[in-house]
Amino acid sequence: MPYFPRVSAPIESFALQVARGFPPSVAARGGGGSALVAGALHGARRGKSGGSPFTRARFPAFHQGMAGQTDTLLSTILGWIDLGRLNPGDVIDEGALVAEFGVSRTPVREAILQLEAVGLIRRLPRKGATVFRPTLEEFLAILEVHARLEGQAAGLAARRLSRAGATALEAAVSACEAHAARHGDAEPDAYYQLNLRFHESVAIAAGNPFLTEMIKTNARKLLAYYRARYRYAGAIAASAREHREIARLIVARDSAGADAAMQRHVQFDQVTAMDLLAVLA
Repeated sequence: MPYFPRVSAPIESFALQVARGFPPSVAARGGGGSALVAGALHGARRGKSGGSPFTRARFPAFHQGMAGQTDTLLSTILGWIDLGRLNPGDVIDEGALVAEFGVSRTPVREAILQLEAVGLIRRLPRKGATVFRPTLEEFLAILEVHARLEGQAAGLAARRLSRAGATALEAAVSACEAHAARHGDAEPDAYYQLNLRFHESVAIAAGNPFLTEMIKTNARKLLAYYRARYRYAGAIAASAREHREIARLIVARDSAGADAAMQRHVQFDQVTAMDLLAVLA
């Protein structure tokens, strides 16, 4: 599945970068983002210093004025979406964020407005701000555009692949294959992180940060559904095989072939899309 944070970062997902900022017990914890906010807030109200992974000591941006506060809130909410702690339809509780981070409502609302502007948050009557949950029509429309963007990245990578890019791509593909061989259908969340590394390595090889930003924004709207896809029997093995074929085409400088193979790789058929939407409803 396609998603990666920034073209200049090492080959590693933003989700993992965020997780490493949490205490180990929090990084490993499951559950939704709302539960994480509520649990941390509850601990803070009881005066427990360990109640929240998001303290001002860990986030010095809160001492840098309103812009720094908004940026940190944005990174935090995006991190929760990336890690699956906030899922489609979950409510973004302004009051909980204000209390949790010890800020005014202004940076919280600014962060929500910015996420709403790129379509990651939607305001619903009587519910307020919620994580974007697409209808079937919206899902298929986003996927149509996203597949084109991912395909273009693979096609550009085939034309521009450097020696370092080829090494990174091979490492990402080999890691996916090793996981599939060792675990089969088990540990889908761990495979998902390896999958992110593969797509990031392709984007970096494409050498176009503007394209990367477009892919990133679209991918975040579908992250939860791609993550769920790897819980289907045989999905991990099929994904690893497709990664190898895409990499082969990129290394062979077959731009048209890499583009087409990547588009097929990221697509869902309508029945699968309906199943995933139902699972996460």
